[in-house]
Amino acid sequence: MATLANTADAELTDGAGTQPSAEIGVIGGSGFYSFLDDVTEVQVDTPYGAPSDSLFLGVLAGRRVAFLPRHGRSHHLPPHRINYRANMWALRSLGVRQVLGPSAVGGLRAEYGPGTLLVPDQFVDRTKGRVQTYFDGLPLPGGGPVPNVVHVSLADPYCPVGRRVAVKAAHEQGWEPVDGGTLVVVEGPRFSTRAESLWHAAQGWSVVGMTGHPEAALARELELCYTSLTLVTDLDAGAETGEGVSHEEVLKVFAANVDRLRTVLFDAVAGLPSNEKRDCLCMRALGGMDPGIELP
Repeated sequence: MATLANTADAELTDGAGTQPSAEIGVIGGSGFYSFLDDVTEVQVDTPYGAPSDSLFLGVLAGRRVAFLPRHGRSHHLPPHRINYRANMWALRSLGVRQVLGPSAVGGLRAEYGPGTLLVPDQFVDRTKGRVQTYFDGLPLPGGGPVPNVVHVSLADPYCPVGRRVAVKAAHEQGWEPVDGGTLVVVEGPRFSTRAESLWHAAQGWSVVGMTGHPEAALARELELCYTSLTLVTDLDAGAETGEGVSHEEVLKVFAANVDRLRTVLFDAVAGLPSNEKRDCLCMRALGGMDPGIELP
């Protein structure tokens, strides 16, 4: 259930003028929405608990967009404590059907240095204890129906349409992106050892991060289109000499690139098809299977 923390703009409500809604979700920090006019803060309850923070709704290029701070607005949630299920459920409950997920990553190749924008087409999960499905055979938290066993294909985990739009947006901004590559997701919050980093690189993987999974998997189960945009902030430990990456270094490089990343994101928002015109594998992920729970 969604409640307004302040008065909603008429453009952000549904046809009845009462329920705040959005078409597109952006999961990232406050830097992506803080400068917009008339941002409406919306608090959303889900069967899986509270999302990372309120959702912040605004109108961008004529599109209703919901921004969700992945780590909370004060960045107090480490990667392994993010309630990913609640986050994706909250977005869908507001009408979101397409999601852009920017994140900071480490480069695993010398040519993917700080400032590189890579739009992955694959990921590898090396996390350890994260809940990564809505179909776990357990009653909904707090009591409720038991979901059916549903096996969703994740062979191609990112929306092909969203990827094309993101790559095009970067090209048009003069930021030559890396089109495709593998994001390996580690548990965090620590950075990799040199041995781990060298192993990741030896597998042919491209970048390493801490938050790309289970976002993409959960989005697919909810039949959402999900597109990852990764900004390289450092060369991972095995790809460089010296003391290795530091948190301060990551923040510094991200801050230096946040303006153009925001521009690319906003151009991608404008370029995504309307929800009614989606025609991709994401929207048919369940293939008519009965999930046993009512999706929002």
